[in-house]
Amino acid sequence: MERKVMSKKELTERRDSLLEQYKKQHRKNNKPVLLTKKERKALGIGKDEGRASVRNVRISSGKVRLVLNQIKGKSIQEAFAIIRNTPKSASAPIFRLLKSAEANAVNNNGLDSDALYVAEAVASQGPTMKRVMPRARGSANRILKRSSHIMVVVKEKPELLS
Repeated sequence: MERKVMSKKELTERRDSLLEQYKKQHRKNNKPVLLTKKERKALGIGKDEGRASVRNVRISSGKVRLVLNQIKGKSIQEAFAIIRNTPKSASAPIFRLLKSAEANAVNNNGLDSDALYVAEAVASQGPTMKRVMPRARGSANRILKRSSHIMVVVKEKPELLS
């Protein structure tokens, strides 16, 4: 089942219907409809956030999630303070990743850095390296050296209604 590739002119003409279709969730898995990169750019989707991701970090995803859960939903300054004072090995790559997401939001999308907060922070399992450790009587134990993929999304806080 192939999708028709639309020109930029068609995308701008059908902008409202496509945005409505994108916001509507799929009936089976509650995820939005997948759009191509060209369609997302023409519709302006993703211009309200800054994303950054790093792959194959040599820390298990469970250890990374412990730090990420502390910063979800916090303002960017508060998240930096939490990470700086967290004595976990995962805090160093997450700090760099958060700085990158903030820079992407400010430089690429023109968002205000004081109004940013951590909207999403996800750590998924990366490739696992298998090693062996010699044991007694010629046997061996397997050592699993786990890695993870980390993604952070920062968005601007919506204005409070006064």
